[in-house]
Amino acid sequence: MSIRQGLLALLSQQPMYGAQLRAEFEDRTAGTWPLNVGQVYTTLGRLQRDGFVESAGEPDEEGRITYRLTDVGRTTVGEWFASSVSPDADPRDELTIKVALGVTLPDVDVRSVVQTQRVDSMRHLQVLTRRKRAAVEKDDLARELVLERSIFAIEAQVRWLDHMESRIRRSHRRTTTPAAEENAR
Repeated sequence: MSIRQGLLALLSQQPMYGAQLRAEFEDRTAGTWPLNVGQVYTTLGRLQRDGFVESAGEPDEEGRITYRLTDVGRTTVGEWFASSVSPDADPRDELTIKVALGVTLPDVDVRSVVQTQRVDSMRHLQVLTRRKRAAVEKDDLARELVLERSIFAIEAQVRWLDHMESRIRRSHRRTTTPAAEENAR
């Protein structure tokens, strides 16, 4: 998801200044994508330059500028919600890159990389599950949905780690001689 689209969506509710947008974004997404306030203001500057937002008046007594959507910005928000998101939207996946490189380098114990990740993923899954329970108790549907998405992603990652470990083991057996395999035991 683009920060740009997220900020526009929040501004479709009401005019806000940068720190408000940051707080609302993090609160409504259960803190899954923390934003730097400088990043928010840089994005707002570009949105203003491109005609999607405008100043909602003079800066307040603390010098904060409140932004509101323009008609073009409001149309863009509607188009964003009406469109699908490509499954290829995530530009990079560090774990996949780490494993792909690891299996090609001779001094990397990829099985250890996989096990370390599995332990951390399971720990993270427990944290997310506790947070989800708290969201359910508070009847916070937005937070619950975001946390469920994260839980499903971690569960899928653990399944992939299991699969990958099996593939690495099978590949290792094919490239290892029976005598070397016996010595490894």
